[in-house]
Amino acid sequence: MTYRFHHLHIICKDLENMITFFTETLGANLVRRQKFGTADGASLDLQGTTVNLRVTREDDEMVEDASQSRYGYDHIGLEVEDIETAFKDLQAQGYSFLVPPKDIPNLRIAFFKGPEDITIELVQPLS
Repeated sequence: MTYRFHHLHIICKDLENMITFFTETLGANLVRRQKFGTADGASLDLQGTTVNLRVTREDDEMVEDASQSRYGYDHIGLEVEDIETAFKDLQAQGYSFLVPPKDIPNLRIAFFKGPEDITIELVQPLS
């Protein structure tokens, strides 16, 4: 059996703000607006990865947000060609970095907070 990553699905409070972040800040394309059950949502294409966004359903019980550590989701990792340029661009847009660019074996990484406190890691492979 072969498993391959298919999509990422994020439940958000502000669908329009999250669509704007993924399309304007990260360069995703809005594929379509759609319903996920009874909840409004959207599907985006982020360089070949499907990102599904939706608001809560009437019967959803939301108990925490992504600003707290917990078991399960931790962060989204995005590869970039030039982490220093991405770092400066995102800072200029007002995004706060938890970890500025730093080197680890074979990678240069940085972490920032996106909308609704989602944590995003930037990764630049080192030659």
